[in-house]
Amino acid sequence: MSDDIDRKILRALHYAPRASFRLIGEVAGVSEQTAARRYHALRREGVMRVIGLVNPEVHGQARWIARIRCRPDRVGPLAEALARRPDIAYAGLVSGGAEIICVIHSAVEVQRDDVLLRQLPKSASVLDVSIDLIIHPFGAADTAVWAGYGGHLTPEQIRRLTADRPPAPSGPLLPLTAEDAPLLDALAEDGRTTHTQLAELTGWSKARVARRLDSLESSGTLSYEVDLLPERLGHQLNAMLWLRVAPAYLHRVGDELAGHDEVAFAGAISGDHNVLSIVNCRDAEDFYRYLTTRVAAVPGIDGYSVSIRVRRLKQAASLIAHGRLVHPGLA
Repeated sequence: MSDDIDRKILRALHYAPRASFRLIGEVAGVSEQTAARRYHALRREGVMRVIGLVNPEVHGQARWIARIRCRPDRVGPLAEALARRPDIAYAGLVSGGAEIICVIHSAVEVQRDDVLLRQLPKSASVLDVSIDLIIHPFGAADTAVWAGYGGHLTPEQIRRLTADRPPAPSGPLLPLTAEDAPLLDALAEDGRTTHTQLAELTGWSKARVARRLDSLESSGTLSYEVDLLPERLGHQLNAMLWLRVAPAYLHRVGDELAGHDEVAFAGAISGDHNVLSIVNCRDAEDFYRYLTTRVAAVPGIDGYSVSIRVRRLKQAASLIAHGRLVHPGLA
């Protein structure tokens, strides 16, 4: 079970995914060696992964969220097949295991049925499908991730971690080349791969690696994410809130939700419910408290429905195998 030191290390990585172990240790109140040892243990045990992600817009893609209602006795194989596809960014089972929810990367201009026809294997187990576009993610870089696991840092500690962080991406997105493939593949497996290791993998000099990373990061083409498994951090209940919000309140509601510690993602979507919020809580009572206090206090929400996740299959760039986050190629 992780302790406060582990949680401070995770929090430090949230603010600076590629920070040195020396700096992480200083913030967490431990030595550089202890910070490195704790980090590698968390990664080895599958509690967390730091990953480099390419913005799907580089390839002209948007994110679609699909709800696939299936026969309960046939849902498993279909869900596993979807989770292993590289163009599926998230997959999970909800509603007692009879519904798959997944996020698909596909071009925004295609018909919605075309998206699913290309992505879904033909299966008699599918009873009904709905798909909507994720229009806009809410929250700034510091607030648009789940922060409910604790390990909070002081403003001074956060300042130290972010002092050398480049400004927010300014665009335009950069096109990728074949030469970038080894670089991006390595970062997708481990977002903390060092410049020296990246130079060996690409055959470039460390200076060239640094320049290319700076260009990709500053343009918004490449970003880093700390992928966490909430269950291993004491948060057993994961839910999706499908909210109806009046347009005049949409941005205000979305940004407020994104700032909640319980929220892992908040975004505007198309469809009858126009805001999606993914929530991690300790248990059902904790979720009830969140609904009746924090969500209830947000003005502009006209209605909601809830999907409770019963099995997590994939998130970001990680598969969940035997209760561990793993790179898809290693599962």
